[in-house]
Amino acid sequence: MAISARPLYPYSAVLVASYGGPEKPEDVLPFMRNATAGRGVPDERLVEVSQHYMLFGGKSPINDENHALMEALRAEFTRRGLDIPVVIGNRNWHPFHAETVADLVAAGHSRVLGLPTSAYHCYSSCRQYGEDLQRAMEGAAAAGHPIQIDRVAPFAETDGFIQAQIDVTTEAFRAMRKQDPDGTIRILFSTHSIPHTMNEASGDGTPGASYREQHLRVATDVAAGVRERVGEFFEWELVYNSRSGPAYIPWLEPDINDVITKLPAQGVSSVVTVPLGFISAHMEVVFDLDTEASATAAETGIGFIRAATVGTHPAFVSMLADRLLERAAVARGDASSEAQALYSDDFDCCHLRPVETSGAAASPHLRTASTAS
Repeated sequence: MAISARPLYPYSAVLVASYGGPEKPEDVLPFMRNATAGRGVPDERLVEVSQHYMLFGGKSPINDENHALMEALRAEFTRRGLDIPVVIGNRNWHPFHAETVADLVAAGHSRVLGLPTSAYHCYSSCRQYGEDLQRAMEGAAAAGHPIQIDRVAPFAETDGFIQAQIDVTTEAFRAMRKQDPDGTIRILFSTHSIPHTMNEASGDGTPGASYREQHLRVATDVAAGVRERVGEFFEWELVYNSRSGPAYIPWLEPDINDVITKLPAQGVSSVVTVPLGFISAHMEVVFDLDTEASATAAETGIGFIRAATVGTHPAFVSMLADRLLERAAVARGDASSEAQALYSDDFDCCHLRPVETSGAAASPHLRTASTAS
C-alpha cells in the first residue's frame, strides 16, 4: 500500500489534547493543584478529594485510555495508507501541552492539528483547550520556534459518535435485561455537571447551542437507536455527576444519585447508566459512576449497570480520523461548504459566561484555527 501524507496536509502531526491525570500517588496533589489553579481551593479540600484517586492506586485511568486511543488512531491512519505521527499532550499533567509542543518543534514540525478529547461545546471542554494550546504556541514562539496548532471541532453530534454510543448502550441494556427479565429498566444518560453560566455560554450562545441541549439531542438519537435495536420502549433521563465548587453557584441538575433514590417509587427496578458526556473511563466515570452511583443503586435496592465509554470503538475512531481529514481540507481551502462553515467563527465560542453583545466589547478573540494555510 502506498503511503501518502497528503490528505492531512498542511499538518504534519496530530496532537491528542487531553486533561491529563496522575500516574502515581505522589502525583495526585500536585495534579489537583494544577487542575484547580486560580479557583482558591484549599489543600485540605484537595487532599479530601485526592482519596478518590488513592482508591485506584493513585493513578488516573485516563492515561492508559488516551494511549489506547492514540494507538487506535495510528492503526486507523495506517489502514487508510497514511503515515502521520500521533502524540499526546495534557492540560494538567505530564506531558503538558508545552512539553509536547517543544518535542514537536524539536522534531521539525511547524503546523500541527489538535484533537481535544472532549466531545461537547462548553468552556472547559472546548475553549479552555484552545487557550492552553495558545499558551504553548506563544511559549514556543518566544523561544524562537513558532508553531501553529489548529483544532478540530467538538464531535458529539456526528454519526460515528452516536453510533458508537448506540452500540455500547444496547450491549449494556441487553445485559441488564438478562439480569432483570421482567422489570422496568430506566436509562440514565450522565455527563459532567457545569455551572449554569457556562452552560448558557456554550457554543455560540444561540438558542439550542447550550451544553445541556447538545446532550439532549445526542441522548434522544441514542435512545431511539437503542429502542430500535432491543425492540422495546424504555424511558430515559439526562442526569449529571461530578458537581463541584461553592454551593451558592448553581450547577446543572439533577444529580444522578438524587435521581436513583427516587426511581423505586416510579416503579423502576434497574438502571443502565450511560456516560454520555465522556469518551473514556476516567475518574469521573470509575469513581462517580462505578463507585458512588452504583453504591446508591445498591442502597436503594435497584439493579445497576454502567455502559462502556466509546473509547476505541471502531465507529468512533473512524469518525475522529474523518474529522481530522476534514479539518485539513478546511485548512487547504478545498473542504465542503458545510465543513467550512463549521470553522467560520474561528472558535470564538464557549466563553465562561454569556457574552454581552451591547456596550462593552466581547471577550478577546482567541485564534486557534485558521482556514488559511
